[in-house]
Amino acid sequence: MIKGLGTALITPFDANGSVDYKALARLLDTQLTGFVDYIVVLGTTGEAATLSADEKREVRQFIVKYVNGRLPLVLGVGGNCTAVVCETLRTIDLSGYAAILSVCPYYNKPNQEGLFRHFCAVAEASPIPVILYNVPGRTGVNLLPETVMRIYNAHPDKIIGIKEASGNLEQIKHLISLTGEAGLLVISGDDALACEVMQAGGAGLISVASNAFPEDFYDIVHKKDQVKQAQYAEMIRLLFAEGNPVGIKAVLAQKGLISNHLRLPLVPASKELQDKIAATL
Repeated sequence: MIKGLGTALITPFDANGSVDYKALARLLDTQLTGFVDYIVVLGTTGEAATLSADEKREVRQFIVKYVNGRLPLVLGVGGNCTAVVCETLRTIDLSGYAAILSVCPYYNKPNQEGLFRHFCAVAEASPIPVILYNVPGRTGVNLLPETVMRIYNAHPDKIIGIKEASGNLEQIKHLISLTGEAGLLVISGDDALACEVMQAGGAGLISVASNAFPEDFYDIVHKKDQVKQAQYAEMIRLLFAEGNPVGIKAVLAQKGLISNHLRLPLVPASKELQDKIAATL
């Protein structure tokens, strides 16, 4: 189920800073047209770190009800306190979700043994399958391929994949080579590396850009369309020029799907970036 193109969904806000459920419904409609294979809810792109527990619950439930089984859903559940992450997994309602996506603990900067023990605890606590998430640029730690396989081998019934956003193609290729017949899904977390990761044996892409361009990123993922990926190189660069989801929210606002509001400490894209996005669009 968790293969192909997954969208790392944004969370739209209104001018008062509340979750904009009308805009969220519009955005979900663009994802339910047959091009996206699954949706990732309340991840980094969804600004989950700025939502309260009550807001997260309401967003989770709204999306489950609105999607109504038409696409698999993956829920972001991560943090830098292992005990809190595990307690969350034991107590929240995960009905309607096929798996969780759990980021490496940030700020604490654990070593590989600490990462191994953290994810083993997450696997034991989670009632549904787990996708690891390696993004050293945000967390300050790099989940090495050997540690990934050690976690998988300790919990092969629970760990189903990893979103790899290290940006290190050689590391990703090495990880894919280690998986062998294990069945562990190695999913690109970088829009710009989707084709390269899949050609090496990866299982698709969890995309930021597909919030706005699901049809084209379907071609990039399902047809391994390197030409189209190259055509999007400048847009992808702009999406991350001032951080994520700053760029993608600017794009979606210019396309008329959402209002361009973020929660502090994030702020909307600068006028210069918005002008460059408009020109590229």
